[in-house]
This record gives sequence, structure tokens and C-alpha cells, in this order.
Amino acid sequence: MALISETIKEMKGYKLHIVKTGKFKTNTIVWRMKAPLLQEDVTKRALLPHVLQSSSKAYPTTSRLRSYLDELYGANLYVDVAKKGEYHIISFSLEIANEKFLIDPEPLLKKAMELMAEVLMHPLAENDAFDKDTVEKEKRTLKQRIQAVYDDKMRYSNFRLVQEMCKGEPYALHVNGEIEDIPAITEQSLFSYYKQAFHEDELDLYVIGDVEEGEVEEIAGKLFQFEPRIPKKAEQASTVENAEEIVKEQDDVKQGKLNIGYRTNILYGDKEYYALQLFNGIFGGFSHSKLFLNVREKASLAYYVASRLESHKGLMMVMSGIEFKNYDLAVKIIGEQLQAMQSGGFTDQEISQTKAVIENQMLETLDTARGMVEVLYHNVVAEQPVNLADWLEGMRHTTKEDIVEAAKKVKMDTIYFLTGLEADK
Repeated sequence: MALISETIKEMKGYKLHIVKTGKFKTNTIVWRMKAPLLQEDVTKRALLPHVLQSSSKAYPTTSRLRSYLDELYGANLYVDVAKKGEYHIISFSLEIANEKFLIDPEPLLKKAMELMAEVLMHPLAENDAFDKDTVEKEKRTLKQRIQAVYDDKMRYSNFRLVQEMCKGEPYALHVNGEIEDIPAITEQSLFSYYKQAFHEDELDLYVIGDVEEGEVEEIAGKLFQFEPRIPKKAEQASTVENAEEIVKEQDDVKQGKLNIGYRTNILYGDKEYYALQLFNGIFGGFSHSKLFLNVREKASLAYYVASRLESHKGLMMVMSGIEFKNYDLAVKIIGEQLQAMQSGGFTDQEISQTKAVIENQMLETLDTARGMVEVLYHNVVAEQPVNLADWLEGMRHTTKEDIVEAAKKVKMDTIYFLTGLEADK
């Protein structure tokens, strides 16, 4: 039985994804725009969705727009930007009550799709320029968002690891762009980029809920029409096998941040991907993992320690918080856990436990409409139609030998250590 029933329709300049499900009492509409990560565009792309969601022609102030959302039984509109591999993704999400569950059968789905079209295609703009006050306000907010990364040392150290590890690769760019690029963005230059993005980006519209496919397709066909395009592909950065790099920085911190980056040499959609997921789960992904048990619990070296994958880029990051003096020992024990994985030093019980946790995690993700979109959108980024039921089945049938082979492909690339001002470098 399919875990998600997704119907994909080719529309004018975009794909329409309809997920008919009776799980929710709301309907969710998600609009996604994908383009290659580029230095010259990343800051404008990070700014653009916030400018669009703050006002439109019909709702020229944020308060007017929010007031209309309240009228729609408290609908929620939010935007987001993300990196997936070498791509930059803009998301607009609108969640609204399903009229089937209301006494007043108002056509809320249609109104929600009309509002999404209004926000995307009828911005508050004149003479090829966005409203100046809106742009300036959102520029200030974007600056604060970028600055927040520098203030949060856990996020900052992960960002610095990626910067060092992926030097010269698009993935090194921060998802919210660069503070120094913000002042040069004008209401005219941003509007020009807005037109370019809607002309060139790969566009996907998701509608999730207890909906009728024919009705959704008809409404979408009338409201959303764009020029056909061949989406631009990101240039896959060639990664040279470098000697392992160690970067140490000092800052006013009370706790060291030890972050280690690895190249997994496996991407989402590759046949070894199931094994890589299990490898990461046993190595550092969960509370029963080797890193947690050996670095944090047994050796009492870390306040926190975990690993996570970037599936579309082929990276694994280990993040930990340690005492400054424990750097050498922490690096040594983390390295030993990888060696243990590569030599098969894990049990069938660890495999079974990790399979169960991954499966539960996936099913939990599918309990929200946003989670469903996240799972399905992997296929757009990877350009591979991976069926979720097949994915779970593949994971269940992965053997210890498969996991060892995936582990052997994982190579340490960069160590980044943020230490205190008083600590020895």
C-alpha cells in the first residue's frame, strides 16, 4: 500500500502535485522554487519571499494581509529558504481549514489558492520596482537573520565548517546570503530578479488534504500560468581528495564547538543510500548511537554530540560541544567510532533498533502536511522518482555488509574547532 498517494500533473510552466489524504482537517498549499546556488543571487533569493509575503496589490500592508488570513478561519502563511545540495529552494506555505469540516461551506481551498496566486504574482510594485519601504524593512530583518547565526555559536560553528569544507563550491554559501550584499539590493534590482526567478526557476505546486483532484487541477490551471522553461541544472562541484584539514578559531565562548565534516560519496537516490542512512543512525544519528554512548556517556567528553547527513550533497557532519582541553581525546574517540563502523564493529541489535527508529521517524514526518512535502520534494531535487514504500522496503532489507560498504566510502575532510580566547591554539 502506498504511504503517500501523489498525483503529478504537468501544468503551464510548473508541476502540480496533488496529495489526496483524509489525515488532516486542513488543506495545505506549498509553492516551491528551485534554482542553482549562485553567489550573485543567493542574498536576493533569501530576501525575495519575505518581501512577497509582507504585502501585495490587493493587500498593500502586512496588517491587511494578516487580517484577511484571519478571515479565512485563521489561515497560516509562511515562507522559507533552504539549501538542498547545490540548489537554493524558496518555499511559500499556506495552511487553511478544510471547508468539509465547517458548518459554513465557504470555498476555502479556492480562496487559499487565489491568495497564494495573489502573493506570488501580484506583488506591491509599480514601474518595475517593489515598494521601497517594504524592501528596506525586509532588508533590515534579513540582516538580523544572518547576524543571528554569528550570535548562536552552535549554528555558527556548523556554518564555518561548511565554509571551510566546501571552499570554492556553491554549497559553502549561507542559505540567507551575505550581509555585505544587502545594501546594494534596491527595489528595482530585486523586482528584476523576481521576474527572472519566475521565468527561470523550476516551479512546483503541492496541494495536500482531503481534496478533489479535478477541482484542484481546474483552479490551479486558471490561477497559475507561466512560460514553459527547462530548469537550470546546478553544476556539480568537483571535489578533490584533499589532505584532512584542521581549522581552529578562538572566540569568547565557554564551551568548545568541535565540528567534523566527512564526504560520504553517496547521494539520495543511489543504491547505497539506504545503507548510508543506517550507518549514520548507528554512528551518530540517534540516542543509541556510538557517538552518544562512547563520546558523551562513557567518556563524558561532550555536552552534546550527533551526526547528520546532507543527502543531496554527500556530506555528513558531526557536531559536538566539549571542554577546550578535551579536543584531542574527542577527535580520537570520534575517529575510533568511524573505524568501528568500517570494520563491522556493530551488532544486529543495533541495526534492528536503527531500522525501527528510522521507520518511526519517517512515519512521524508523514503525520504533517509539511513533512509530506519535504519527503516528496527530495525526488524533485534528486530528479529521481523514489517511491516511499520502496524506500522503506529497501531500508528494511539492508544488510550488515551493505552498511560496512557504505561506511568505507565515508572519508573525513575537515575538522573545525571553535575554542575560547584563553585556550591554547
